[in-house]
Amino acid sequence: MGPELRHLRYLIAVAEHGSFTRAAEELRISQPTLSQQIRQLERAVGARLLDRSGRRVRLTDAGGAYVHYARRALRDLAAADRAVRDVADLSRGSLRLAMTPTFTAYLLGPLVQELHGRHPGLTLDVREMAQDRIEAGLAADELDLGIAFEGPHLPGITATGLFTETLSLVVTAHAPGKSPPPPLPVGALAEQRLALLSEDFATRVHIDGYFARHGISPPIAVQANSIQALTEIVRRTPALATVLPDAITDDHPHLTPVALDPPLPARRVVLLRRDNAYQSAAARAFTALARHLVRERGYPPADGDSRAGQPDEEGDMRAADEREDGPAAAAGP
Repeated sequence: MGPELRHLRYLIAVAEHGSFTRAAEELRISQPTLSQQIRQLERAVGARLLDRSGRRVRLTDAGGAYVHYARRALRDLAAADRAVRDVADLSRGSLRLAMTPTFTAYLLGPLVQELHGRHPGLTLDVREMAQDRIEAGLAADELDLGIAFEGPHLPGITATGLFTETLSLVVTAHAPGKSPPPPLPVGALAEQRLALLSEDFATRVHIDGYFARHGISPPIAVQANSIQALTEIVRRTPALATVLPDAITDDHPHLTPVALDPPLPARRVVLLRRDNAYQSAAARAFTALARHLVRERGYPPADGDSRAGQPDEEGDMRAADEREDGPAAAAGP
């Protein structure tokens, strides 16, 4: 008898826990049954996969090699299950999305609004996490897509340009609708009290690097681990300013961006996915929708991105509209 799926799951559980007892508890089977199943697997493959001689059960060399492919097999089967469940007309389906914290402050809301409006049957699982965790999640097939910044990426991760994020000084808007103020020389920040993201944010590291290059050290009055907290603080405390992406002010009429001279370095925002991963109809629709939305909101295009790809993306959006509205709507003016 050859190995079965349960054998693979049992072996992986023992390897992860280093214990037959804890693995059996997780799998909700008896320990003798688990031991028997592992022995069946070892007989089937003709090699000893686990070293039981110590206090902790460990993989043998053969076991380590086997588990690598067992995990891949289970991951591919999970992708196959999703492919079978995927419905091309998007009347149902799911998408596992992650993004770094900055984007939840200004990009997530419009994206979910558009996606739910077009495809209310889709289920969206959104997670906010650091970029390294996003890429690890994609590599392990725990996520379908991620939104983060361009940079060195893990092997097997594909990054596609989405838009360019620009940052500015953000202050209380005293006169809504007024023309934007002229750029502020960076030296003028030396005496400006600031409310900034805490130092564990990549955006704060980016800002501190800019200050260091220009030899200034503005007084930091407030540090917060929430962009929402910063926008509320600056709105209510006109003496304080912050440094955030310009796009955050789009949905905050009480705030206005003030460009700095020289400007803060822009950051290229990318859509991340695993190489050769199955791309569901939901993932394809989200990708087209995200590209459409950033253009509609006027975000600067990602450097080096050709506009030649836009007709295809716009075609995807039109196709989605036609699926929703039907042939009669598609034939309208």
